[in-house]
Amino acid sequence: MHVSSERLLDDGVVEREFLLGAVPGILWTAGSAPGPAPLVLLGHPGGLRAMYPRLLARARHSVGAGFAAATIELPGSGDRPRIAAAEQARADLRRALAAGGPVDDGIVDRLVLPLVEQAVPEWRAALDALLALPGIGGPVGYAGGVISIGVRLAVVEPRLAAAVLFAGSVVPRAVLEEARRVTLPLLVLLQWDDEGNDRRRALELFDAFGSAEKTLHANTGGHTGVPAFEGDDGNRFFARHLT
Repeated sequence: MHVSSERLLDDGVVEREFLLGAVPGILWTAGSAPGPAPLVLLGHPGGLRAMYPRLLARARHSVGAGFAAATIELPGSGDRPRIAAAEQARADLRRALAAGGPVDDGIVDRLVLPLVEQAVPEWRAALDALLALPGIGGPVGYAGGVISIGVRLAVVEPRLAAAVLFAGSVVPRAVLEEARRVTLPLLVLLQWDDEGNDRRRALELFDAFGSAEKTLHANTGGHTGVPAFEGDDGNRFFARHLT
């Protein structure tokens, strides 16, 4: 990991931009933490710079609750090289949604599964590097989307102790089967009127999770209308499982 910049924000949060090989990321920590802080990984749908204002708000909220927070750029997003097959699948998905018809499972598989296969090892490598830094300790939580990435991480990464998942992206049927192997505590957020999300598939995914503790919060509103109080609920959820 190479830290490319470091700055102290006006609320005392330290923000470090880093490169892990060719993968950019950002780490936020408290400027004066009493000891190692549990880590929350902030998932997002890609485009680190475009997502930065929302990620910063989430990170500040996490750091204010006593956690460190970090994120990395997804494959094919932001300044990373585009993936031709994924771009074609995304275009096919948009056409299917615009036509108002059902989205073919083949399109979903072509869009999501290669992303999961590449992104999850990168998240795990980032976790290796982050947990080696002073001031950061376990346990680790994961919050955000793409939900299929969160499902795979929850299955393969033993250092994850809890996850807050955003049900706002298309889900392959293979991921539904993987969800049965998820056993860590879950809080799932669903925007009931999300025009780009298959509500039925989201509910099917929640039902498939094998976790003994799983909670679904469904709120009215579109994709970006998650109520601010869900951030507080998420922090209380992580406080129960990470501290």
